Amino acid sequence: MTAADRAVNGPTSRFDCVIFDCDGVLVDSEPIVNRVLNEMLNELGIAISLEDSTKWFLGRAVREELDNIERRRGAPLPENWLSQWFVRRNQVLEAEVQSVAYVREAVAAIAATGMPVCVASGADRIKVKLQLTRTGLVELFRQDEREHIFSSTEVERSKPAPDVYLLAARTMGVEPSRCAVIEDSPTGVTAGVAAGMTVFGYAARNDAATLREAGARHLFTDMRELPELLG
Repeated sequence: MTAADRAVNGPTSRFDCVIFDCDGVLVDSEPIVNRVLNEMLNELGIAISLEDSTKWFLGRAVREELDNIERRRGAPLPENWLSQWFVRRNQVLEAEVQSVAYVREAVAAIAATGMPVCVASGADRIKVKLQLTRTGLVELFRQDEREHIFSSTEVERSKPAPDVYLLAARTMGVEPSRCAVIEDSPTGVTAGVAAGMTVFGYAARNDAATLREAGARHLFTDMRELPELLG
């Protein structure tokens, strides 16, 4: 619906587009990725628990934390460390990643109302496509032979910057204020709020209070609740 349509008829929906984060929202990838990353950090000589490394990287791109990893290590990273990370991460995801419980039904129900849906991830595009293809969710975000998938590969700054969400809104032809964002990390919530969007915090794994503090307007723990929450 255009702004002119709303002025004449009033809004038929609270939103004109629903934008989904990928990791932790569409696919249950975070425990897998965090396990591989923790192994690789310890191999570098960084003694860190799985719990602590998970908190460190929640919602953040590894490639943007390389300086912090080197500081914690007290030495430069091996020249090929980042490329090894991508290879190991992708191999394990290809073998193990699954979709989040009931998310397929939730996205399909939202799309069935005519509401545009898309993905906007802080991860690199290769990872996003791998996971959505592996789980079969990619079909839900394909329309007129176009995949409505946006990633940090296409923007200058990753989350918590709002760039990927603003790119999604611009490409979908929707005002940011008319977008609903589905996020599961404080970093992602911060990005959605900075973009001027309404954020729904999926708190099945992560702390609900932390998501609320980051700016999530609504909280839920079961994807079956989402279509009704969106109104």
